[in-house]
Amino acid sequence: MTAGGQHGVSGPLAAHVSGRCRCPGRADMAGRLRRLGSVAFRQQKWKSSVSTQAKMPPCDFVPEKYEFYPYERMQKIREQNIAPSLRTYYKKPLLLHQGHMQWLFDHEGRRYLDLFAGIVTVSVGHCHPKVTMATQKQLARLWHTTNIYMYPAIHEYAEKLTSLFPDPLKVVYLTNSGSEANDLAMFMARLHTRNFDIISLRGGYHGGSPYTLGLTSLTPYKHGVANGFGCTTTMLPDVFRGPWGGSHCRDSPVQTVRKCSCAEGACLAKDQYIEQFKDTLNTSVPKTVAGFIAEPIQGVNGAVQYPRNFLKEAYQLIRERGGLCISDEVQTGFGRTGSHFWGFQTHGVVPDIVTLAKGIGNGFPMAAVVTTKEIASSLAQNLHFNTFGGNPLACVAGAAVLDAIEEDGLQKNSEDVGTYMLLELAKLRDKFEIVGDVRGKGLMIGIEMVTDKESRRPLPAEEIGQIWEDCKDMGVLIGRGGLYSQTFRIKPPMCITKRDVDFAVEVFHTALQKHVERAATK
Repeated sequence: MTAGGQHGVSGPLAAHVSGRCRCPGRADMAGRLRRLGSVAFRQQKWKSSVSTQAKMPPCDFVPEKYEFYPYERMQKIREQNIAPSLRTYYKKPLLLHQGHMQWLFDHEGRRYLDLFAGIVTVSVGHCHPKVTMATQKQLARLWHTTNIYMYPAIHEYAEKLTSLFPDPLKVVYLTNSGSEANDLAMFMARLHTRNFDIISLRGGYHGGSPYTLGLTSLTPYKHGVANGFGCTTTMLPDVFRGPWGGSHCRDSPVQTVRKCSCAEGACLAKDQYIEQFKDTLNTSVPKTVAGFIAEPIQGVNGAVQYPRNFLKEAYQLIRERGGLCISDEVQTGFGRTGSHFWGFQTHGVVPDIVTLAKGIGNGFPMAAVVTTKEIASSLAQNLHFNTFGGNPLACVAGAAVLDAIEEDGLQKNSEDVGTYMLLELAKLRDKFEIVGDVRGKGLMIGIEMVTDKESRRPLPAEEIGQIWEDCKDMGVLIGRGGLYSQTFRIKPPMCITKRDVDFAVEVFHTALQKHVERAATK
């Protein structure tokens, strides 16, 4: 018996033949598969190309029948009318039709476990009923006025959001995207300090606008035009791939395989990276700076974590030079790290400015900059306006997300399920030579793939791509990241269960075993 409890039926199709999560109009196909078994299954052109014994967890949700353009027409439109810079995943891109909590459905009704959440954006679950109902209700009441008028939603949301921050972070400026939020944070830091230079960590991603591209330090996002004047990068304190790292460095249930001789409470790797940070301050920027921005855990770079206390010491050095400390919580915020609601809290620091996006609206386009009254007042010296920021729909969606996180216990779920997943994935790291590192906290997880653990050379892109495709074919969607796209990114909706984790880990295990078998035939 395989996935779905049917003869020879596995992966995404198990949902259909099990009689659960079945699209309307496919009952006849499911019945036919039950009668004919695995032979009929192999004859279907839409079969999974990889077999696994992993059983996809059941789901009672029934997606609507797909009634839009056929796949080929969608492909043609994509090629002719959508900007080519907006790239798609997979050799044959998925045409997704509907979502429900941690599940996605394609145009043919296949079900997938979503472990990437629309690039760490679907925080409480696809089409979460509480968020959906609140937004639908507001749609019938008031869509948009701009913030030149008072309306209930923005005031209720501002109070609710800022109540989750420590003093003195009690003022919010609402925007529409993470890039926009970081752009504004840079502007605020420069206005308030009357300094110009801002430091960021290599490997960081802080947006794609001409302003924020100076902070972003990943070559694939860099274009050959002038951008980011006044931005300086410094060494990334990466305890797996960097020059220093050991077995007790990071705040995670799983440490690196690198060894160290540090005494308890000491971290020589942290000390070395702080020396590099000081070197940047002494050689690359003026005596006074505007600020320093860092993600509590790097997202696009593959869930890279820093040594404990690195950010605390870096913040102190920046403040000694008159700068502000900015925490980019676009991916780490809203309970995703499990132990705390905000990523900066895991480092024992209080920033001067915090930027939020992605999970803030569960997919609704909104973002925010949270700061102090004093810093926010610097922006009030002249007019600064945002047409769509804090519109009634966004604020209602954002408030419903906060309610869902609390009522569904999603921060605690992130901690419990995330820790369970990290420990299960660590077992695969110990089994497979190509799994170099498993890291993260809560439901922000990275799996770095290497040719071998000793050299830590990135696994070739073609080999990583095949493992990635195999996981998709077995019903699990994961992201990619890292400087060489060598890291699998797992950042699912926070409603994921341990049963889902068991399925995902078994799928990943199968994909890794397939890779070993392919390598043995070369």
